[in-house]
Amino acid sequence: MRVCIIGASGKLGRYMIEHALERGHEVVGVCRPKSTDKLADVADRITIVPGRTDDPAVIAKAVAGCDGVLVVLVPFGVKGYSSGTAQAVLDHAEPDARVVFSCGWHITRDGQDRYSWRLRLTLPIVTVLARFFRFVDIDDQVEACRRIFASDRRWTVVRGSDLEEGPSEGLPVWSQHVGDPVLESNRTRRTDFALFMVEALTDDTLVGEAPAIVSRMSESALAHSGAR
Repeated sequence: MRVCIIGASGKLGRYMIEHALERGHEVVGVCRPKSTDKLADVADRITIVPGRTDDPAVIAKAVAGCDGVLVVLVPFGVKGYSSGTAQAVLDHAEPDARVVFSCGWHITRDGQDRYSWRLRLTLPIVTVLARFFRFVDIDDQVEACRRIFASDRRWTVVRGSDLEEGPSEGLPVWSQHVGDPVLESNRTRRTDFALFMVEALTDDTLVGEAPAIVSRMSESALAHSGAR
């Protein structure tokens, strides 16, 4: 496959590049111009398109001819960066392309997710403070996902638990709703989040799904497997 990775220079993006290249995919990476140096070690193996990921012209160039698009939805700043990025991909990806987006557990598709009291308490406070200091806009990531859910694209929105570094523990397990027992451990290796994103490109059962993921070696996932 020819795969475009939007947000390629970040930690998650770098892992996605690694997994995509291991599978023999041709990779196009998009990142802000000041971050291209972070891709120097793979510059001879991928095509790098520098530019803001919410710039429609940049995205149109990068996704042309791509079978799949992997998007890190970063709520950067307070000027609609996430929603602008999502809209550019929805507008310009090839008609039959698989588009896979990353976000956190706070995104809900159908309102049936059940969140801990800690998250329900802290998320509104963090949202207000982050926007006040013009650092990130979490509500913009919510808007981005609203647009994705409403589109007729072949989309998947992967909702990640708390991320940690470390060797791969294998492809994460997933559930449709936060609060399901299998997700209780709330931890996933960042490399495995990226692995799930790349694998979703060829998993048609995930089209139109917003899977919430957790490490397959976490206590809750192992307990769920044993119970089954």
